[in-house]
Amino acid sequence: MTREKNPKITEGEKFKRATLTVALVTNFVNPFAATALNIAIPMIGSEFHASATTLGWVVSAFMFFMVAFAVPFGRVADTKGRIPVLVFGVIVFAAGAFLAGFAPSLTVLIAFRILQGIGSAIIYSTNMAILIEVYPSSERGRVLGISVAAVYLGSSLGPVIGGEVTHYLGWRYVLFLTGALAIFALVNILLRMPIKALKEIEKAEKIELNETRPQKIGVSSIVLYACAMLLVMYGFTTLGQNIASYIILVAGAALFIVYVKHEAKTEAPIVEVRLFRNPNFLLSNLAALFNYAATFAVGYLLSIYLQLVKGYSANISGLILIAQPVVQMIISPISGRMSDHRNPFKLASIGMALCAVALFCLGFIRVDTPVYLIIGILLILGFGFGFFTSPNSNAIMSSVEPRDFGVANSIQSTARSFGQVIGMAMITIITNIIIGHSSLDEASAGTIVRNTNTAFFVFAAVCALGIVISLQRKPHK
Repeated sequence: MTREKNPKITEGEKFKRATLTVALVTNFVNPFAATALNIAIPMIGSEFHASATTLGWVVSAFMFFMVAFAVPFGRVADTKGRIPVLVFGVIVFAAGAFLAGFAPSLTVLIAFRILQGIGSAIIYSTNMAILIEVYPSSERGRVLGISVAAVYLGSSLGPVIGGEVTHYLGWRYVLFLTGALAIFALVNILLRMPIKALKEIEKAEKIELNETRPQKIGVSSIVLYACAMLLVMYGFTTLGQNIASYIILVAGAALFIVYVKHEAKTEAPIVEVRLFRNPNFLLSNLAALFNYAATFAVGYLLSIYLQLVKGYSANISGLILIAQPVVQMIISPISGRMSDHRNPFKLASIGMALCAVALFCLGFIRVDTPVYLIIGILLILGFGFGFFTSPNSNAIMSSVEPRDFGVANSIQSTARSFGQVIGMAMITIITNIIIGHSSLDEASAGTIVRNTNTAFFVFAAVCALGIVISLQRKPHK
C-alpha cells in the first residue's frame, strides 16, 4: 500500500488545506506567544513589583515544560493518534493563555505559563508530523517551507503586535490574543480534520515503513525523561544562587543516566538513542542547541534596553525588534534551497559566524548608541540566523533514514528548545550577579547596559563554540 494510491489517504484538497491551515496557525502561535510577551516584560515587572531575576521565569517556565514534554508527547501521539493528541494540546495551550491573562500575581502567572508550555510541547510534537503524513512526498517541500515561514512570521509579528497590544490595552491582552489564535486552530481541527481520515493515514504509514516497534510507551519512561530534563534545566538556571542549585543539577544528571539505562532495556524507548551514534546527526543537533542558546534571548534583552534605557514605548520597541525576524523569514527559504545543491554544513557554519559577529557587536551598545546602529546589527543577526537554520535542519534530516524522520524532527525541536532554555538560564545567572534581586524599575540605566553587554559577550562566545562544532561535520562520500 502506498499513500498516493489509497483514496482514503488523500481524502481531498479540503482536508489537506485544513491540515495546512492548522499547521500554519499552530506554528505561528508558538513563537508569537514567546516574542509577544517578551515586549511586555517591563510592564509585568512594574505591575507585580518583581525583581529582574524573577521576571525571567515568565519566559523560562514556559520553555522548561515545552522542552520536558515535547518528545514524550510525540511518542504518545504515535500510539494514540496525532489528531486527538493535537486537540488536547491546543486546549491545554489555550487554557494556559487565558488563565495566565487573569493571573492576580506573578506566581500564578508563572504557573499558568507552565500549563501553556505543556500545551506548546504537545502542539510541536504533533502538528508537523500530521502535515508530513497528509501531503504526498512530491508536495512536502513546498508545504514545509510555508509552515516554517509561519514560524518566522510569528516571531516577526510578535514584538509588533505584542507591543501595540501592550501599549494600548495592557500585557494581559497579549495572552488573550494568543488564546484566541489557539481557539481558531481548534475550530479548524474539529470541523475540518476528521480523525478517521488521519487514522487511515497513520495505518498506511506503519505499513509503508514496516514498523514492528511496540506501540505502548511506559509511564516510567515519560516520568524519568521529564523529571531529568526539568531538574537539569532548573539546576542550570539557578546555578550560583545557592548550594541547592548544584545539588539539583547533579541529581538531574544522575537521573538522566538512570533514564538512559532504563531506555536501553525497554522495548518502546521515547528517544531513539541509536541516532546519536551518527556523528553528523549529533553534531548538527549540538550546533542547533548552541545557536539557539546564543540568539533566543536577544529580543528579551533588547526589549528591556529599548524601553528602560532608551525610553521607547512598547510598540516602538516592537517595531525596532522586528528587523531581525523579518530578515530571517526572507533568507531561510533561500538558504534552504541553496543547501539542496551545496554543502549544508558550510552554509550553516557561515550563518553561525555571522550570528557571532552580530552578538559581539551588540556587546558594545551604550546608553547613547543610535537606534539605527542597533537595527543594522539586528539585520546582520537575522541574516546569519536565517542562513543557519534551514541548511542545519536539512543536514539533520539528511543524516537519517526516512523511517526516522519523525523522531529526528522531535529531537531537533528538543535541541532547539533546550538551547532557548539555556539562553534564558544564562540571562538569569548574569542578571542575578549584576542586578541582583532589585526590580528593573530600580536598576539604573548604566546597570542595565552593563548587564546587557555582559550577556551579549557571553552569547557571542557560545556562538563561537557552535562554529567549532559545526565545522566538525563532514559530508558523506
